[in-house]
Amino acid sequence: MRFTLTPLPGVYLVDLEPIEDERGFFARSWCQEEFSALGLDDNLAQCNISYNRARGTLRGLHYQAEPHGEAKLVRCTRGAIHDVAVDLRP
Repeated sequence: MRFTLTPLPGVYLVDLEPIEDERGFFARSWCQEEFSALGLDDNLAQCNISYNRARGTLRGLHYQAEPHGEAKLVRCTRGAIHDVAVDLRP
């Protein structure tokens, strides 16, 4: 997995690093050790999948403040996604 830091502290773009052969490819989509090494919450509490029938569907507006914050890993397997993270620090 490749982690690219964004301008917002603690928010990364996480890209797959596929290993390809004649059958297709294999890639890790989660690695507890790599999340932990970056100081991200490595306690995987949930793994969810959603499917949207209509383009432009809005899902999940979540506000999390410490001590209740948790790491989120968002992946789009088909189509496109517009994910927003907001920094509320003063």
